[in-house]
Amino acid sequence: MKIKSRKDALLKLFIDIGGEGDRELINSKVPEYWELKAKEYEIEKGVGKPLYWHRIASSSQQLKDKDGYLENPERGVWKITDAGKNYIIQKLGLANTITQTTNGPVQSQSPVKTTSDPTSKTFTPLKEEDFYAPFADWIVNSLEECTRAVPLGGKIFQDKWGTPDVIGIRSPRPSAIIKPPTEIISAEIKTNTLDLIQAFGQANAYKLFSHKSYIVIPNTSSKEEIARLDVLSRICGIGLILFDNTSVQEPKFEIRVRASRHEPDMFYIERYMKLIEDDLFPNK
Repeated sequence: MKIKSRKDALLKLFIDIGGEGDRELINSKVPEYWELKAKEYEIEKGVGKPLYWHRIASSSQQLKDKDGYLENPERGVWKITDAGKNYIIQKLGLANTITQTTNGPVQSQSPVKTTSDPTSKTFTPLKEEDFYAPFADWIVNSLEECTRAVPLGGKIFQDKWGTPDVIGIRSPRPSAIIKPPTEIISAEIKTNTLDLIQAFGQANAYKLFSHKSYIVIPNTSSKEEIARLDVLSRICGIGLILFDNTSVQEPKFEIRVRASRHEPDMFYIERYMKLIEDDLFPNK
């Protein structure tokens, strides 16, 4: 029998998966723990995700901010706290059989399948990483903003300010008579429309070491959010690009606002470029 309280059921889910997991795993497991209504399986208009995903995010945030039962140690990963473990074990009368994971968060092994009704088509979410390489190719060959670009992501830059999902350089042609300095261009890609504010903040942070910075968001984002980001991007000099987050083969990247050039801090350029020198400057 499923637990009546959704927050308690979510905490029980964390107990069962070993204490922590990535967002995709949690989203795929929740239907086993929550009594979901048919409407909650429907894809939200302007968001492109099932409604219940939004409710998972909301419940997780409340358990983190209000109760202190969950924590978010890194992007896309959620973990139950000691207080959360003690609460749910006592509440449900569970034996303390939580095993600690030693290899980081549990990763999802199969795509999530959700349906808006029993006969509708399968919805398979795509990961942000799936779009890194296509975007790197597009920004070089279509937008022609870079002469070379590589996918990054993860924690390569090893600090809380984050690592761009894609980073590129714009170098002068060998035949150029007057050779301008090499420029660094960074991009933050989001497939989830709930993360747009976070993405905009990250794109701004990349200006520490980048001459230009872009935010890349789903074209299914609400018109109001796109309009706000359009204005903010122009004010802050951030580039804004829309894309289809349902197709890796045809993401249809579309430039909305071109990034303005500015001078980054040389200290941070040296600090971060040393970490990716062989990838970004292979012929140096």
